[in-house]
Amino acid sequence: MMINMLNFIITCLCILLSVAYFTLFERKVLGYCQIRLGPNKVSINGILQPISDALKLFLKENMSPIKSNYLVFYLVSVFGLFLMLYLWSLYPSETSFFIMNYSVMLFICLSGMSVYFVMVAGWSSNSKYSFLGAMRAAAQSISYEVSMIFLLLFPIMLNSTLNMNNSIYQFPSILFFFILSWIWFISTLAETNRAPFDFAEGESELVSGFNIEYQGGLFALLFLSEYASIIFMSLMTVVWFFNISKSSIMVIFIMIMVFMYILIRAIYPRYRYDLLMMLCWKCFLPFSLSSLMFMPLFFI
Repeated sequence: MMINMLNFIITCLCILLSVAYFTLFERKVLGYCQIRLGPNKVSINGILQPISDALKLFLKENMSPIKSNYLVFYLVSVFGLFLMLYLWSLYPSETSFFIMNYSVMLFICLSGMSVYFVMVAGWSSNSKYSFLGAMRAAAQSISYEVSMIFLLLFPIMLNSTLNMNNSIYQFPSILFFFILSWIWFISTLAETNRAPFDFAEGESELVSGFNIEYQGGLFALLFLSEYASIIFMSLMTVVWFFNISKSSIMVIFIMIMVFMYILIRAIYPRYRYDLLMMLCWKCFLPFSLSSLMFMPLFFI
């Protein structure tokens, strides 16, 4: 029990540290894409910039909006981060401290709960802009979760397992479902509220969206949970669609997927919201459902 707890704590610290330097990597890539340097003042070439940003946020005074639900307002960011860290307990490894036969089912249940934290964060802020952003994020996340579940059925059926630890020793699903893999990747962009689908935080019309009233340490917790979900979705893509078995190669592929998230943010402008919903309900979902009819051909 003590070994499992220590393993979980070390995993959480590694995730938080990776999220911190993921932000530096993102700012550097965006800087070079926009022909500028990015962070380069703190320490050598800006290497300690994430630590400086973390100290600035956590040492900043927290203020709550007037007439907000104080208890919910403070707790939702903490529980949102805890949920995302608990998702990382499903990390496929031979030394994993939490192994279960139906880990994919647990992933679907926990990822479906993440939308509630966004909704409650917007509602408890007592702000029209934050509540509108929360509603848009809820509709977006619920819509794309449906298509993501159907897309995840393909590698699950091909590998004949619901255990993420078993899937890494089977066939690389991307060889059979290349188009579905791209649809999965686009769906993860929408699920994690990343550009060009960042409608929950549309600065042009929502003034930062559902987290506008959060500042200091509370904003940092929301920020950490959002970026940890991006890295975890990259992990899910590598596990189920690339089926990488070695940890070192898995890390390289996860970094490639994370780089794709950043590159798409740098290249594409924000999509239109009604077109985003139509893309899910009229394109991705019918295509994934119709593709399921051809799945028995792989078992003949």
